[in-house]
Amino acid sequence: MNVQQSLDPATGTSRDGGPATRAQFQTQDDKDMLRAARDLTKDLGEAKPGIYWPDMLVSTAIGYAGIATAILSDSIAIAVVSGILAALALYRSLMFIHELTHIKKDALPGFRLGWNLMVGVPMLTPSFMYEGVHVIHHKRTQYGTIEDPEYLPLALMKPWSLPLFVLIALLAPAALLVRFGILVPLGVVIPPIRKLVWERFSSLSINPDFRRKRPTGDFRKRVFWQEAGASVWALTLFASTFAIGWRPLLIALAVASLTAVLNQLRTLVAHLWENEGEPMTVTAQYLDSVNVPPPGVAAEIWAPVGLRYHALHHLMPSMPYHDLPEAHRRLAKELGTGSTYEGANHPGMLPLVGRIARSTMMRG
Repeated sequence: MNVQQSLDPATGTSRDGGPATRAQFQTQDDKDMLRAARDLTKDLGEAKPGIYWPDMLVSTAIGYAGIATAILSDSIAIAVVSGILAALALYRSLMFIHELTHIKKDALPGFRLGWNLMVGVPMLTPSFMYEGVHVIHHKRTQYGTIEDPEYLPLALMKPWSLPLFVLIALLAPAALLVRFGILVPLGVVIPPIRKLVWERFSSLSINPDFRRKRPTGDFRKRVFWQEAGASVWALTLFASTFAIGWRPLLIALAVASLTAVLNQLRTLVAHLWENEGEPMTVTAQYLDSVNVPPPGVAAEIWAPVGLRYHALHHLMPSMPYHDLPEAHRRLAKELGTGSTYEGANHPGMLPLVGRIARSTMMRG
């Protein structure tokens, strides 16, 4: 059966008027699409240092320059504009944590260390908070289930859950400051606190039922130095308030909060969130995920570093972000209008938020 021909991506139903698209692919995959994704992209997939390093470095420099300007400026207007620019730039820098979880270990020598020193530790989101966690989200039998740390059936929840989901991100930077500056030192002398912090507050996850397993091997060593560095930095930030007051820290936290909200909004529309906990085929996972391809340019701001091709990323998790636009172009051209591949392409953030909101209101 060529399931690709039985889907109407425009309406989200089968061509014979049957159930929603993802239900058709709960038990079988669209093999034509999966084969095309494999065969048409064989020459892609090499992470290029000449793209990764300048992108990350420039974004980071703009971000920190924006924070510094916001802190030092006497003009409220300049401070606000600088803070917004800083949030956008640091948001892009932070999104490289996603790439770090997928690129081959030896693909970009020094990039993981460099990113942690310049972005991860200063922003109190070292890479260990995503590494070893995000990979579960891509496992064939765990995506969308209770074991997935990055999945909640948001479209099937109550209407109030959506604004709460976004607004809670405002507290994330302050929570990270407490985690690394207070709870980590306490955990050194009080083991139960250490255990609690690791299991509940050591991953960038949205599933409240997720409990993280203890790190082992070389990863445990990376966790140690990353957490130690972030803890020292958090304590330094606390101490700085005695020398220069609270204003610089509060401005930096405000910028970080805006960055966190941007990421939470992107997360809100990264999937359709319509799975009720059952295992899904790769095709069903793809259709529950979201591409926001060109010609629109706004998605490059709110879904940077390749995340505008999030559904495609679920087909090819190890594809570097700079190759995703070309992979998308080839697949869209080969599979064409009306294909399963087209079923995961959406026009923008607002229609996606509206779709999820309408779904929650039906359960209001």
